[in-house]
Amino acid sequence: MAEQDRNGREAAAAESSVPLLEKKADGVLYVEGCPGCAVDRRKAANPGIPYGTFIYVWTVTLCTALPISSLFPFLYFMIRDLHVAKRTEDIGFYAGFVGASFMFGRCLTSTLWGIAADRIGRKPVVVFGILSVVIFNTLFGLSVTYWMAIATRFLLGALNGLLGPMKAYAIEVCRPEHEPLALSLVSTAWGIGLIIGPALGGYLALPAEKYPNIFSPDSLFGRFPYFLPCLCTSVFAAIVLISCIWMPETLHKHKVSDDGNQSVEALEAHLIDPKEEVGQSNSSNTKKSLFKNWPLMSSIIVYCVFSFHDMAYTEVFSLWAESDRKYGGLSLSSEDVGQTLAITGASLLVYQLFMYPSIIKVLGPIKSSQIAAVLCIPILFAYPYMTYLSGPGLSIVLNIASVIKNNLGVTIITGTFILQNNAVPQNQRGAANGLAMTGMSFFKAIAPAGAGIVFSWAQKRQHAFFFPGDQMVFFLLNIIELLGLVLTFRPFLAVPEQYERN
Repeated sequence: MAEQDRNGREAAAAESSVPLLEKKADGVLYVEGCPGCAVDRRKAANPGIPYGTFIYVWTVTLCTALPISSLFPFLYFMIRDLHVAKRTEDIGFYAGFVGASFMFGRCLTSTLWGIAADRIGRKPVVVFGILSVVIFNTLFGLSVTYWMAIATRFLLGALNGLLGPMKAYAIEVCRPEHEPLALSLVSTAWGIGLIIGPALGGYLALPAEKYPNIFSPDSLFGRFPYFLPCLCTSVFAAIVLISCIWMPETLHKHKVSDDGNQSVEALEAHLIDPKEEVGQSNSSNTKKSLFKNWPLMSSIIVYCVFSFHDMAYTEVFSLWAESDRKYGGLSLSSEDVGQTLAITGASLLVYQLFMYPSIIKVLGPIKSSQIAAVLCIPILFAYPYMTYLSGPGLSIVLNIASVIKNNLGVTIITGTFILQNNAVPQNQRGAANGLAMTGMSFFKAIAPAGAGIVFSWAQKRQHAFFFPGDQMVFFLLNIIELLGLVLTFRPFLAVPEQYERN
């Protein structure tokens, strides 16, 4: 009798350790207490667009994008005021390394953050990344030496692993038919952050000089002239950090099959004998090596090439627009550049929310990226000739060119996002996006340094025969754009299986 009681208690304990299951007619089941299953249940019950959760996708992505390029409009003046460059022509050289330090730090840690997101969840990685923005972006604004600026930017990049997990999170909170919209929100917020960030930098840097009636030269913002734009970004990040308390987790806390759904038979077998390892579940969860997944790797390579181009363009645009006309620039102020970038950011919001979803339905991610790359080439070719314009004509043409160029760039990046996330199952999505971030960050770390060096060199060859001055800079940008375009064609770019079936 005692032995029977003991066996009964062991059986009850074993049953209590097994998660409760809710079986569905289509073979999918949900595990009680699993946050990923809770999200899947809401998706099944509500076929509409999850606007509430998409707000998290938007704000968190914007939070990580704002600090990346917010420094570019004032970086030229910051390097000048730090007195590290001996000649005016050398400012671009030193500016490039400050811009590169962020992406170099991100390159070293992005894959680790992606793996962490697959192990402990998307939410903890997101919270830690936003906290790093609050701390180190603030410290960058207080930099008093060149090396302090580089160190704070490096740590900001190394500890900010947000973009990869957020790309995975975006398609996990919505139904398949809404995935293009979800990823377009990521790329839109990312693109707008890369535009609004510099706009903030342009408007708010050197406030004691621009707004003497509000900011005294002896005040905190007078002694640290580049602190105000960084502080504004950090305050926004702090608000987003607090809101993430209510952000739902999407990672499943149990084994799932490659398509993201739990095998009913496997879990029921586990219910019958909880101590038994289910061979079917193990075999279905065998992870294919990401490096052997050519649809993923080819899309990452294309993504890296275009990211290199976009980062180089972002730095060159501000340096070129603010440099003196005698060096081939436009002699614009940081406020003028900020205004242009603000207009561009507003256009990105309208384009991604109201135009891009229709474009992607008609053309698909690959063809839309190819067309966008082709259209970018003549626009970049026209930039050096804007030096012949002045006044309102220059402002109109520059704004139109900036709007078109940046919208085309976001079209390309969003297309590669879609290809990457559809090339892997959910249990590899965080690592895959982390790997993409590592590659992208490496290329974006090289881009500012390389662009700064080339820009500095180009300004010293104003009378050269072959592409004199800044014409050489935009010619090289076009070469990179052309390389990316070539890589979007077969046999290099492999298509995920679902696009093959469609």
